[in-house]
Order: sequence, then structure tokens, then C-alpha cells
Amino acid sequence: MKITKIETIWFEAQPLKVWQQQNPKARQALPNNLWIRVHTDNGMSGIGETYYLPRAVAAIVHDIYAPLLIGRDPRDIENHWQNMFSLASFCGAMGAEMRAISALDVALWDLVGQIAGLPIYNLLGGRSRDRIRVYNTCVGYGKYPDLHAWQNGRAGELAEDLLKQDVTAMKIWPFDQFGPGLAGPEDERGQTMVWGAVTAAGTRGLGISNDDLKAGIAILEDIRCAVGDRMQIAIEGHCRWDLPSSIKIARALEPYDVMWLEEIMPSDNVDAFSRLRSETTVPICQSERVFTRFGFRQWIEKSATDIVMMDLSWGGGLTEGRKVAAMADTAMLPFTCHDTIGPVALWAATHMLLNAPNGLIMEMVRGYIDGWYNDVVEDQIQLVDGRLVLPDRPGLGTRLRDDLFARPNARVEVTTEEGLKVW
Repeated sequence: MKITKIETIWFEAQPLKVWQQQNPKARQALPNNLWIRVHTDNGMSGIGETYYLPRAVAAIVHDIYAPLLIGRDPRDIENHWQNMFSLASFCGAMGAEMRAISALDVALWDLVGQIAGLPIYNLLGGRSRDRIRVYNTCVGYGKYPDLHAWQNGRAGELAEDLLKQDVTAMKIWPFDQFGPGLAGPEDERGQTMVWGAVTAAGTRGLGISNDDLKAGIAILEDIRCAVGDRMQIAIEGHCRWDLPSSIKIARALEPYDVMWLEEIMPSDNVDAFSRLRSETTVPICQSERVFTRFGFRQWIEKSATDIVMMDLSWGGGLTEGRKVAAMADTAMLPFTCHDTIGPVALWAATHMLLNAPNGLIMEMVRGYIDGWYNDVVEDQIQLVDGRLVLPDRPGLGTRLRDDLFARPNARVEVTTEEGLKVW
């Protein structure tokens, strides 16, 4: 058995005005992502996915990784990962190179699961649980205007609505609005649109005022007044603050029993997070901007985090994810996975968390699950009593929709033994 073809698909973004006329409350989702299919000579194929800079990632897939994989046995997953990583790290392996490795790795696991006739969680060593609890990251999409709700005085109502679906944890980012954005020095807090929505990215804030701090905390107070402690609240930081501001925010959060404070500072300085963790009782979560086991090692060894969160579609795929989960488990730390990426990434992460003994909880966006994810894959992942459940099917358990490749603005590239074709 050998790999014969590697296929990628990504989408051109629509002009901003055109998209906003049709979708005034949602960002363009498809142009953020790249999907991969790895084909073999027995007619099988596996799928993978990653997020961010899809054109760049596609070029890496076809220029350096496809020639390394085509003609080889897809079942040698560990060897393929090491080969791809070694080739890319010759010039520096993180960023688009690691995203390409991650998507290809998930596709190989999907493929090998189909060959073996087993779900990926069985290939990883079997289940530690048969379902995984979720939290809703409160992004708005489709019939769920969650972002608009909590940012406009209805956080308590949103929490009540989530509880009706048995979702007992939610994530919000109440302090982003007070940090500097990307609009330039003349408009420090100005919003910048990317693909039809305001980007969460911004530069590092050097101080937060008491009034701004109280305004952010008021959102949590609204939730606690509406539902008490029935809802767990995770706080996303989006790497927007310096250390003194982060300590101030963390201490202000302590009375509200938050589930965790995530990436409140850029992930460039592990020692700063160690200091933050020593200054607060709020659990610290370190997250998707850390890639591979080599990246997470210092966070665990320096006691800089309480919860280890990895994005499998960015940081090394399932091959690396199980190693990071094991490192966290050795340190008695829980492990969780990042989503808001796409449906294939969510299915892969759910397999990982069904297997990992220290699997804590899984991120999701309910508007995505009931929205654009269904434009990409054949099956909707099942949410039962606030937990994700996977079918007992080989591999990931779902496929890319055939009509995905015929959608407007689709850009498909295929590498075979004969070379690259683009259409």
C-alpha cells in the first residue's frame, strides 16, 4: 500500500461589502481554512484540516511534504511525522510548516483507521471515556448571535440559553475591548476587519484602568446573577496584556470562581506566566499558540500553567497531541484541546480527548456546529447532554462533502507522482 495523491482545497474570500450584505453578523469562515485529502493506491483517502494562511500552507504541502510522502506506506505515521519535521526544521519548523504537518498527520490517522477498520480513539489506545464535556466559546454565527449577546448586556441571558442545551461552561473575552488594536497610533482601540469580522488580534496593553476593569467584570457579574454557579466561565485573553495588567485582571477575577484565565499575555515569555501563576489563585491555561511537545515542555517544567491546551491542527496533529497529553498527565495536569477552527479539527480533537486519561473538556462553537461545519463534512458531530459523542466508525468517522470542491471560489491543488496540478 502506498500514498499516490495529496489534494488540498482552500477558498478565496469574498469582497467585504458583498459578504456583509449577505451575512451582517458573521465572519467569512471558509477562507481561513485549508483541507487536505491523502489518497492511496487501494482507493482510500484520509482527511485533515488546519486554520490560517491556507495559501501558504498549501504551498508547503505540495512543495516539500507531498514529494516526501508520495510512494510511501501511509501506516508509518510516526516516521512520516519525524521526516516532515526534520525537513522543515532545517530552516525553522513552526508556523505554516507545522500547520501543514498537523493537517497531514490527522489525514494519515484517519486513513490508517479506515485501513484497520477502527476509530482513531482505538488506534490511540482505546477510550478513557465514551463522551467528553464541552464549553461554548461565545462566537456568533447563524441562528446563535452569542457574541452580540454577551458584548451587549445580555451575558446572563446567554448563559441561561446555554444551560437549556445542557452546556454548563462558556468562554468570553471581556477585556479585549480595552486593549490596543491594530488600527494604528491615531486610533489605538480602533477595530480592524478581517474576512468580514473584527479580528481578536491586537498589540499588548500596558495598563488597564479601574473603570475598564469594572466594565469587564460586570459581564461576569451578569452571568453570576442570572445563573449563579451553574455555569463555569473561562476567560480568553488573546495575548492582549502585559504582566502587571494580567495580575490585576487575574486578581479581579478571583471572587467569580472562573474555570481558567487563558493566554492573557503573549506566549513568548514562560517566566512571566510562572510569576502570574504565583500571584493569583485563578487557574492559568496555556494554549494553542504553543506548538509541539518541545514548546509545551517548558510550560510544564516551569509550573507556568494549570491546564494544558493544544490545537491539534496547529501544533503537531494527533501524533504530537498524544505526547503533549502524556507530558501533562505526568505532571498531574489536565489536558484539553482548542477549537473554533473547523469540523475536521473538532472531530480529531474529540478522538484525542476520548482517549487521553487526563482529558478535561472540549471547546466548541455551537453556531459553527449547527452552521458552516455542515457545509464541509457529511456528518454533524453529536452533542448529547452537553457532551460530544462519536460514532463507532473507522478513522475520524466523517468525510468531506463532495460538493465542497465545486463551491464558488474553491482552489484545488493535487500532487501525484507526475507533479502538481492546479484548478
